[in-house]
Amino acid sequence: MKARIKWIEGMAFMAESDSGHAIVMDGAPDIGGRNLGPRPMEMVLMGAGGCTSIDVVMILQKSRQDVVDCQVELTAERAAAHPKVFTNIHFHFIVKGRALKPEVVERAINLSAEKYCSATIMLAQTAAVTHDFEIVEIQ
Repeated sequence: MKARIKWIEGMAFMAESDSGHAIVMDGAPDIGGRNLGPRPMEMVLMGAGGCTSIDVVMILQKSRQDVVDCQVELTAERAAAHPKVFTNIHFHFIVKGRALKPEVVERAINLSAEKYCSATIMLAQTAAVTHDFEIVEIQ
């Protein structure tokens, strides 16, 4: 896996992935940024959310659960001093579907957190990672 980061101006940078996708990242205005895109640490948090969401949906589908939507809301805290690593991250999953079994949803989340999601497992080296979920029944 490779990526390329190119300085645009001020504190704005273009990040290009090996798969051919690009996104602008920017610093906060107080350090010279213009708020043109997410902060790099926000990208790290969003990456973890995306990684675990893919796992959870795939596991639920393989478990023959009728899942129609999955969202994860992340809340994180960072250390006050440098390096300002994440110290706490909470994942709140909102899973929608028909006749979803809570134990299967919980198992999918646990498998992602403990075995499959590289991003979450990596972040758990410095942060206390917690998760919970709610199921929304769709008719």
